[in-house]
Amino acid sequence: MPAEAATVALSFGAALIGALVVVPAAIRLARRTQFLDRPGGYKGHATPTPYLGGLAVITTFVLAAAAFGDGVTEFAPITLGAIGLLAVGTLDDRIGLGLLPRVALELVAATALWAFGLGWDVFGSELANLLLTNLWVVGLVNAFNLMDNLDGATGTVASVAAAGVGVLAAIQGDWALAALVFALAGACLGFLRYNLAAPARIFLGDGGSMPIGFVVAATVMAVPGQGAIGLPAVLVAIPLVGLPVLDTALVMVSRWRRRVSLVSGARDHLTHRLLQRVRSPREVAVALAAVQGGLSVVGLTVFQLGGESALALAIGAVIVGAGVVAVLEASAWAPERQRS
Repeated sequence: MPAEAATVALSFGAALIGALVVVPAAIRLARRTQFLDRPGGYKGHATPTPYLGGLAVITTFVLAAAAFGDGVTEFAPITLGAIGLLAVGTLDDRIGLGLLPRVALELVAATALWAFGLGWDVFGSELANLLLTNLWVVGLVNAFNLMDNLDGATGTVASVAAAGVGVLAAIQGDWALAALVFALAGACLGFLRYNLAAPARIFLGDGGSMPIGFVVAATVMAVPGQGAIGLPAVLVAIPLVGLPVLDTALVMVSRWRRRVSLVSGARDHLTHRLLQRVRSPREVAVALAAVQGGLSVVGLTVFQLGGESALALAIGAVIVGAGVVAVLEASAWAPERQRS
């Protein structure tokens, strides 16, 4: 095994093992400080469950990435942005900050990525690149946040998506980026050991879903070669984060049809619709992993084929995605409350 590939494997393994150790400590800390998510409203868990899963995942991710490879220093805006979103998201879990402060920090973090050359570089206009970078980051941070609605959902999708980005970075020869993003994949995978327990022993909370979404969004943009492809690079990148995008589109369409606020909590996500069929969060997680894995393979393949294939992929993805949303909005797949 080449030395660079060994470093990536060590980064992944260290994050995985580290999460298995750090997450139980986070559970104990959350219980001692009464940092718990209490049942109520649309929430489906039966007993108060510790938060601070995000603290465990991001801490493990940063430490593993720092120990193996140069990703933490070379991509400092990504790790610093993740730490900032961890802080704001954790504060939101504790006292409830509302939407505007969170989006404001997301915009600051996205702008910092662009300023350091880690944003999209697909237009001739830097202002257009900045706007696209802000839209991409804010959209994906909130898409991963919205997907954190069932045990294992965000952790599973994030680990598979991060692995896909890591493979793409390795193919492009950026081993530091690959080690960084595989550290996130390992940390998320280790977290699932406790989040997919029956019942869940800990939740990610906004303090986890927000920085995880940020790291995935940022590392996709940081993969070398997207500037040479141009705007189709954005279209190629969408399958790498396909399930959060699909879930957000589904929720937007469903709530628009029902005249329900997008920012309200409800059990109408992709995960809830799948749960009606399989009745187990673990089975839902397996299904999500399989689908996101397939989407990642599509993204990797088309990236190698080039711009014209990316355009064809975009058209096909819109058609397929619209069809999937239509099927999931049919009465057979609609949420139980909506059917009733």
